[in-house]
Amino acid sequence: MKNSIKVIFLFLLVTIISCSKKSEKSLSYKDGEMTILTDESFKSVTEALAEGYMISYPESKIKVVTKKEDLGFLDLLNNKVKIAVMSKDLSPEEKKAYEEQVDLKFIPAKFAADAVVFVVPKDSEKTSITMEEIVKGMQSEEKNFIFDGANSSNLNFVAQKLKKLPKDLKYSIIPGSANVIEELSKYPEKIGVVGLNTISRPYDKNAEKLRELIKVLPVVSNGKTYSADFEGMREMKYPFTRVLYFLTNEGNFNIANGFIRYSCTHLGQKIVQKEGLQPYNIYPREVQMR
Repeated sequence: MKNSIKVIFLFLLVTIISCSKKSEKSLSYKDGEMTILTDESFKSVTEALAEGYMISYPESKIKVVTKKEDLGFLDLLNNKVKIAVMSKDLSPEEKKAYEEQVDLKFIPAKFAADAVVFVVPKDSEKTSITMEEIVKGMQSEEKNFIFDGANSSNLNFVAQKLKKLPKDLKYSIIPGSANVIEELSKYPEKIGVVGLNTISRPYDKNAEKLRELIKVLPVVSNGKTYSADFEGMREMKYPFTRVLYFLTNEGNFNIANGFIRYSCTHLGQKIVQKEGLQPYNIYPREVQMR
């Protein structure tokens, strides 16, 4: 009888240890599955970082799903996903909701400088656009600015820069950033508004095809002209430069926080740079040889 009790006890002990090890293994930044929600405007850089992470940690599996920025934020609050890519400045109410529902302090993990750009067909005579034109145009019933959708990161960001609510602005919609660019030639008097990351990947065939259809307009503000290039974004001089950041509801160091750390390290930042965006945590350095 005593031997039987000992055998049962040992069996239970082995089972508990085994379950504990499985639990520990499942709580790892090196493996596991995760979905990242991102606005279409940031899809390219998000996918590139996810691919890099899965190469570094082959047992991890990351799925990138596109969703409008506001809706992605709500899914994060409701614990439907572990991580979301954001660009807009959250309101005090949104920060409070995050801290109360997620039970974490609001600490955005900034990883790249992107931009909202204004584009016209390649054969357009227009060579630049002024802040005054943008402000006036976004109040005009002619709706000459074409966005990729309501609740999109591009619309939210422009509204914030103009100190307006999206509902107070006048604009047209063609769903999808690529569609805005591809169909822009049908509306020669209108201006497309897209995220730079849609066209920034230097060697991507789709991005290259889209770049051939348009030209990006520099923005004139206070008599000075600013472009959405590395310098303009690095020094935040281009008026519509925006910082991309991750938000997570993961309180410990599992795959979501592992991915965030990877994206902000030198390797992840080099991927951001190869995407044609400005890395947030590393900067190009010029060295003079004498």
